[in-house]
Amino acid sequence: MNGPVNGPVSASPARAGTPADPPGGRKAVAVWGIGVAVYFVAVIFRTSLGVAGLDAADRFHVGASALATFSLLQLLVYAGMQIPVGLMVDRLGTKKVLTLGAVLFTAGQLGFALAPSYGMALAARALLGCGDAMTFISVLRLGTRWFPARRGPLMAQLAGLVGMAGNLVSTLVLAPVLHGVGWTAAFAGSAAAGLVVLVPLTLFLRDHPEGYGPAPRAAGTAGAPGGFVRRQIRESWAEPGTRLGLWVHFTTQFPAMVFLLLWGMPFLVEAQGLSRTTAGGLLTLVVASNMALGLVYGQIVGRRQSARIPLALGTVGLTALLWAAVLAYPGDRAPMWLLVALCLVLGGCGPASMIGFDFARPANPAERQGTASGITNMGGFIASMTTLLTVGILLDATGDNYRVAFSAVFVLEALGVASILRLRPLALAREAARGRVTVPAQAPEPEPEPEPEPVSRACPLPETAGREAP
Repeated sequence: MNGPVNGPVSASPARAGTPADPPGGRKAVAVWGIGVAVYFVAVIFRTSLGVAGLDAADRFHVGASALATFSLLQLLVYAGMQIPVGLMVDRLGTKKVLTLGAVLFTAGQLGFALAPSYGMALAARALLGCGDAMTFISVLRLGTRWFPARRGPLMAQLAGLVGMAGNLVSTLVLAPVLHGVGWTAAFAGSAAAGLVVLVPLTLFLRDHPEGYGPAPRAAGTAGAPGGFVRRQIRESWAEPGTRLGLWVHFTTQFPAMVFLLLWGMPFLVEAQGLSRTTAGGLLTLVVASNMALGLVYGQIVGRRQSARIPLALGTVGLTALLWAAVLAYPGDRAPMWLLVALCLVLGGCGPASMIGFDFARPANPAERQGTASGITNMGGFIASMTTLLTVGILLDATGDNYRVAFSAVFVLEALGVASILRLRPLALAREAARGRVTVPAQAPEPEPEPEPEPVSRACPLPETAGREAP
């Protein structure tokens, strides 16, 4: 566990016995930039199959459900690794976990380039998914360790924006390179990017600013690793904010993830009759929309926490409406303007999913941030994994009827919305209770027996940090 004692607990000077927030600044940006560069490369590798789905089907002689297994296995490994990775980040620190992740996803991408068979290619994607799983939570951890708490929502959205830039590289760069130089050269060449980011990662990345090191563990808390794991998971899951964050992430992320990761290109080419170039342009539009909306969502949530639920549910509602319009449009193909509208709305799914972390972050103290983020991050990938497999099975069962196959989106969205509405009152009540804890403008002199509120150790909401109770 690395970082300031008790983590970034306030956007203003902290109470006695607790250090102030990390100061941020140029060094923080530089260190954070190294972390997001690793994440950027991981997303390029993760999404590379999205532009190569049809090529992979030809190369390995597989159908729709077998093709979906590539992404399904990758996401299964990714989702299954989230809690272990969160525990590793809390226990070992960011640098070690990011370094291991970069080594694994680079080996996975290279293995995918050289795989002679479908089974070997599956193993390579699983290895890639394992390394990829170690990146995003680590970057979130860097943000909370190096920047003030009030910057949390914006830094998380910026990290997501950089990830979408990696997706953009897959669409704009890897796709034409793949068709120009062939499968092996394209994927093996891209693996070199993993080696490039390993250099600054190992030389310059630090887990926390000087003077904001880990809090010494209280006597009796170190214990056996098994006890640490059980305690971290149990206490993180007990927070309704963590569970609400998981369901927000579950409900918002998967429509765009499924579209970009695998099924968007086949849907646009085979079902809508577009050329690969035009379909690639629409996939690029999803990414560009995501990047633009990420900045907007980050600013809105950072300034007004009450906008989180309306933004999340509004994005879900618009996504369902546009998918319904495209799938139910009379005739064989939807008009281009409707497909463009769908892609623009899908761009909001990524930024909306980041709102999940803005519920989990203030609900947990700094020493549980990795674990809580891992639980939250599982949501969208479980939904994506389920939808990827379901769409593939339905396509095979219905003779490539995309209208039936993509109807699975509505089932998962309905489940997610119901869970969000169920957890929202309790999670927001807990946040309101934390917001009423008095945090003085200046830290007073330590008293002989300070009695800090247990809940004050959680990372605060930007709008409640430093506010006195009415």
